[in-house]
Amino acid sequence: MTDPADRIFCAIDTADLGEAVRLAAALRGRVGGIKLGKEFFTAHGPQGVTRLAADGARIFLDLKFHDIPNTVAGAVRAALPLACAMLTVHASGGAAMVRAAAEARGRARAPLILAVTVLTSLGESDLDAVGQQGPVATQVLRLARLARAAGADGIVASPHEVASLRAALGREAILVVPGVRPSWAGADDQKRVMTPGEAVAAGADYLVIGRPITRDRDPAAAAARIAAEIADG
Repeated sequence: MTDPADRIFCAIDTADLGEAVRLAAALRGRVGGIKLGKEFFTAHGPQGVTRLAADGARIFLDLKFHDIPNTVAGAVRAALPLACAMLTVHASGGAAMVRAAAEARGRARAPLILAVTVLTSLGESDLDAVGQQGPVATQVLRLARLARAAGADGIVASPHEVASLRAALGREAILVVPGVRPSWAGADDQKRVMTPGEAVAAGADYLVIGRPITRDRDPAAAAARIAAEIADG
């Protein structure tokens, strides 16, 4: 990727289709794609995804599939006609589930199957509360290795784990990083954050950035500012 903007996937978290279309149009050429999650998909389903893709946006479908292997495989097959660039499953669903997702995608080059490790809203005490074995960095690496061995193309993890993941998984693993906040933006509900330049320097391939862009009075300008930070980093 020669253009820093290509590393940015803007998270458009809204149930308002008109707002999503407006944001996607404003960001065309300013970001590498848009991430659509549960809020948008619950409101508008596959038709909403198709509507935004029709305007040329690369789509990262972030539904975090987590179920028995057969159900997840069926969900992946159902998503294939949407021609998304990436979609997510939970690594904590286990190796058989991740493998089922990868096999359902088949030999197609897309979507990339990304395995979510530990949500960026969780800290050490949160892992303890749900009975997962910490510390966070150890759990992230454990799940990442499991998912890659089961056929996942890449990993979703906070920027704080990127350097260790890159060292452990090598250059072929695609690392997608939420919890990225420019120095001029607040952390919101994220607990393990880093600036865009720091995250890329640590080894991130793609950055997921939402509110610092979507809540700005000029989303295109905010995206351009973030791309400049990446270039400087």
